Parts: sequence; structure tokens; C-alpha cells
Amino acid sequence: MALIVTLNLPADVEQKLRAETPNLDAEVKEAYALELFRRGKLSHCELSQILGLDRFETDAYLKQHKVFEGSLTMEDLE
Repeated sequence: MALIVTLNLPADVEQKLRAETPNLDAEVKEAYALELFRRGKLSHCELSQILGLDRFETDAYLKQHKVFEGSLTMEDLE
């Protein structure tokens, strides 16, 4: 089952954002997943699944976004 989230934006704002950001939907998904990870709501493994990355690519993604913590837990390694 997939979660679908809808943002209600004024049409002109959406149009502007889509013009500036061709992959707006993907960027919003990534930003929200990253925020959930920062809050401790997602594990490293769950973040990897959402982003479609392996654990090393996820580590690089986190470093790129300046998210530093004990990235891998024992649960992630299992």
C-alpha cells in the first residue's frame, strides 16, 4: 500500500514551483522523508527504501544534506 499526500497550493504558486523545479513531486517526497529521518520517525533502512538507494548511497545522501548521526544501527545492518 502506498501513501499519497496532496498539497493544496494556490495555482500560481504551483505553476511557479513546477517551472523552477521540474521534479517537484520527487523533491517534496525526498524532503519529507529526510525530515522524518531527522526526527527519528524513519530508520536508515526505511529512508533507503523510500529514496530507492542502497545504504552507502543513503549515507552519501545524508552527508550531502548535512545530516550526521549514528547513521547505521544494528537493526539497519541486519
